[in-house]
Amino acid sequence: MTKKSQPIVDPETLPYRPCVGQMIINRDGLVWIGCRADSKNDAEGRGTWWQMPQGGIDPGEDPATAARRELFEETAIRSAEEIAELPRWLTYDLPPELIGQAWGGRYRGQKQKWFAYRFTGQDDEIDITPQTGPEPEFIDWQWASVDEVIDLIVPFKRDVYREVLAAFAPLAPPLPR
Repeated sequence: MTKKSQPIVDPETLPYRPCVGQMIINRDGLVWIGCRADSKNDAEGRGTWWQMPQGGIDPGEDPATAARRELFEETAIRSAEEIAELPRWLTYDLPPELIGQAWGGRYRGQKQKWFAYRFTGQDDEIDITPQTGPEPEFIDWQWASVDEVIDLIVPFKRDVYREVLAAFAPLAPPLPR
């Protein structure tokens, strides 16, 4: 029995998936990150990777609305105030072995609009059990310092994360108590 070969997909012919990302900063100046559930055909590939909340923009949805929706769906967080929006879209390409597989093979990577939020609630508000849909996005979560985040992110997303952290890190000093 021979294995069917995957058709070769030219990434240049594929669009970027419209997406939003959220950097959630708590009172201590730490950033929320979740450990990705290791799912078959996941865009991150196999491995233990952490990321900030992010997700697709629905047709007809504006980025700010999508950011709020995705934040709630992935973390159950409602107690957060938007404090900044990155003025430009950031893109990343999937590694060659994931093009044609992740997201049903429809995209070469993601085009992301990023938002920063100040978390104003208590940690017990956070619930990574799926708020919608059957599959969890994350299996664990933690608050991390800005300096820790890059090393925990899947390598092909690190350039985007560097830009996000450079733009939003000044918003992450601890608040006075």
